[in-house]
Amino acid sequence: MKFKLTPLEKKWVLYDVGNSAFTMMVSTIFPIYFNYLAENAGISDVDYLAYWGYATSICTLIVAILGPTLGAIADTKNFKKIIFSISMGVGVFGCILLGFLSSWIWFLGVFVLAKTGYSASLVFYDAMLTDVTEPDRMDSVSSHGYAWGYIGSCIPFVACLGIVLGAGSLGISMQTSMILAFIITALWWLCSSIPLLRSYRQKYFSEAGDHVVRNSFKRLGRTFVELTKEKHIFVFLLAFFFYIDGVYTVIDMATAYGQALGLDSTGLLLALLVTQIVAFPCVLIFSRLVKKVKPETIITICIAAYFCIAVYAYWLDTQFDFWLLAVMVGMFQGTIQALSRSYFAKIIPAKKSGEFFGIYDICGKGASVIGTALVSVLSQVTGSINIGVSALSVMFLIGLVLFRYSAKLNSNRKKTKV
Repeated sequence: MKFKLTPLEKKWVLYDVGNSAFTMMVSTIFPIYFNYLAENAGISDVDYLAYWGYATSICTLIVAILGPTLGAIADTKNFKKIIFSISMGVGVFGCILLGFLSSWIWFLGVFVLAKTGYSASLVFYDAMLTDVTEPDRMDSVSSHGYAWGYIGSCIPFVACLGIVLGAGSLGISMQTSMILAFIITALWWLCSSIPLLRSYRQKYFSEAGDHVVRNSFKRLGRTFVELTKEKHIFVFLLAFFFYIDGVYTVIDMATAYGQALGLDSTGLLLALLVTQIVAFPCVLIFSRLVKKVKPETIITICIAAYFCIAVYAYWLDTQFDFWLLAVMVGMFQGTIQALSRSYFAKIIPAKKSGEFFGIYDICGKGASVIGTALVSVLSQVTGSINIGVSALSVMFLIGLVLFRYSAKLNSNRKKTKV
């Protein structure tokens, strides 16, 4: 039987379509434009990659610190949508502002603001999954979010790419083309958010009480205590911390990596567009497969594939190599993110989804602090960009071992309940 999304599930998925446009820009045009600003300021290729990595690390660290606290507050009745809206608004505003900046240091500063708003919005968006669908539909709904996000993000990206690459033909400057590109991305993101904001209602929540913030901190403290007792959740989060590290680092630094290797900018952008196109059918295929194969098995396959991708990056030095890498990433990127999100949503208490997804975000976005910093530091110390990127294979290996252990714990827990 063909899987059909409900109206509310479709509106939830639509936000993935909107925010993915920003992700696509961050992965492609942002670092290329920053490279343009950095070159004008006399910054070397290695330092350019390092600064971009450090900026990414800072914004993910901010969200990792704020995520659990904001998540606890968001679990209070009627608060989740409010905090989600504020975070999304900060991201959209920052995205628009980026196009008007010509100083590389100011560009990095506002980039941190926009990326922080974007990342924070995802904490609450992911937590909404328990409110918009049922546990037996979570794998498919989550997968549709990433799948349509990948293909939907191509629409504004192609428009932005045409404006940026065709600036000369259009008779506009690089600065003007970037302003238009950032505005298009921000408006796409904002408009895709409106249907969800109008229809979403918080289904699971804690009562507000007299002191919302104080009570939220108390609940968060109890959640951390509970987490130490729920070993299957704790080990999964630890595994997720390691394997998603490499996934987010690849997303955040792919174009910067290719630029630092001296590869053609147009070729890099088209290769990453191919990643989005390849990801769309692959996520949907895996979402159908997960009905016959355990999600634990598919997540394991994805982690192992990323380990091979990271090892392969050591020898990458041509445009063809980068295209091949882009296709391989597209095959597994959306699936590992989608199934990790839905797998986690099914093993946590629904009433505490905001708190737990705040902690989940520490392990996800917080992990990418280590990944981007690792690539940046090793690239500067060794003078080799390839060594820095291939070092991520160690993170995938550790994540794979821990995930298999967490899956075993969860399986034993289910047998004990029966």
